[in-house]
Amino acid sequence: MQKVWKLFIRGLIFSFLLLLGLTVIMPVLLLMSGSLMDTWELKGYLSAVFTDGESFISWKLIPEFPTFANYGKLLFETPQFFVLFWNSMKLVCGILAGQLLIAVPAAWAFAVYQVKGSRVLFALYVVLMLLPFQVTMLSSYLVLNELSLLNTHKAIILPAVFSTFPVFLSYGGFRSIPPQLLEAARIDGAGELTIFLRLGLPLGKSGLLSAVVLGFLEYWNMMEQPMTFLEDKSLWPLSLYLPEITWAQAGHAFSAGVITLIPAVFVFVLGQDYLEQGIIYSGLKE
Repeated sequence: MQKVWKLFIRGLIFSFLLLLGLTVIMPVLLLMSGSLMDTWELKGYLSAVFTDGESFISWKLIPEFPTFANYGKLLFETPQFFVLFWNSMKLVCGILAGQLLIAVPAAWAFAVYQVKGSRVLFALYVVLMLLPFQVTMLSSYLVLNELSLLNTHKAIILPAVFSTFPVFLSYGGFRSIPPQLLEAARIDGAGELTIFLRLGLPLGKSGLLSAVVLGFLEYWNMMEQPMTFLEDKSLWPLSLYLPEITWAQAGHAFSAGVITLIPAVFVFVLGQDYLEQGIIYSGLKE
């Protein structure tokens, strides 16, 4: 009887988790099915949106007449989509490359070199993570305006390069390295740069890669910074393209959403293990 009860509890938990999983993935399934529907089918399902809005929207996960016309129109008849796509790639890659150059040495210094006041300085540095973009928006705008960087991609890249979040994650990875190992390397005659390159980076790569994965997911979808600092729409990232699509182009919007989702899913799948490790590091306390 006890064994049957355990199986029942296990089945109940599995059913509950499966229901939660389907709830989370349902928007993606609706997005993919909508991208394969033609204009007339979408108009029939979404007629409540275009009319009085008093009736409910109907939907089918499997289209009655599947078509790739929406993808063809997007990929072969919408050149501005590719412009914004490469704008997003340029912004994300520039930010992540800059963060690796700035955040990784800073995190290494905080984690390895214990000097007077370093912990207080690190605590003050991390507090900056609590400040949302809305708080620093005006000051950032004034600084960028004085530097004549507004309406350029540098206005998005440079402030993000000095973000404190990758320092925090990389710090956790470097702190997991045993100090005795670093001291042994110094006794063997290794210089500080050699220790950083040969020991620090390989052993602390979990924190570094988790910072890269989380950074990509964040900056691939950013909207507030480009809306604030970029006036020319040709400089906009892909995240600002979807809100510009009207409901009359529903199929176009669905297919654009699917293509926009692909890089984020690809990066998440590749870095899932490192992402979990980074979350562990972010929860560790001194």
